[in-house]
Amino acid sequence: MSLTMYQASIPVFVRMLGNLSAILDKAADHAEAKKIDPAIFVNARLAPNMYPLSRQVQIATDMVKGCAARLAGIEAPRYEDNESTFTDLQARIAKTVAFIQGVSAEQIDNSEECDITLKFGSREIKYLGQAYLVDFVLPNFYFHITVAYAILRHHGVEIGKMDYLGGD
Repeated sequence: MSLTMYQASIPVFVRMLGNLSAILDKAADHAEAKKIDPAIFVNARLAPNMYPLSRQVQIATDMVKGCAARLAGIEAPRYEDNESTFTDLQARIAKTVAFIQGVSAEQIDNSEECDITLKFGSREIKYLGQAYLVDFVLPNFYFHITVAYAILRHHGVEIGKMDYLGGD
């Protein structure tokens, strides 16, 4: 049995965003228990030239809502990118999960050969649907979730590999 475009995308995105949400919950609990201002975590970076935790979550959610929309041929919702608290980040994850779960398998399956054009300023990158998912979205999605995990771990939040992978 082959893997469909839907199976390779939406369930993977939902699971990993759930894991990210659980990690953010642990970070919020850690901040409260240690009496640390949660903004320290939300604004934390691994290196000065890397994005903070808030932006890592924003990019991860943008990746998957954009992917679901492009593969389905629909418009993606636009978010303001103004999240500044754990509550804000959790709300962003929740609305992203709600959006992508509203995209059906019928809308995404058979999108392997659809044309996807990404614009970065004046530069355009063209993909076919499957390459877009496998070569662009999934690596970027996992990268930004991994960096979010690493930021929190680096700043003392007691999380481990099973938090990243999920414990189902």
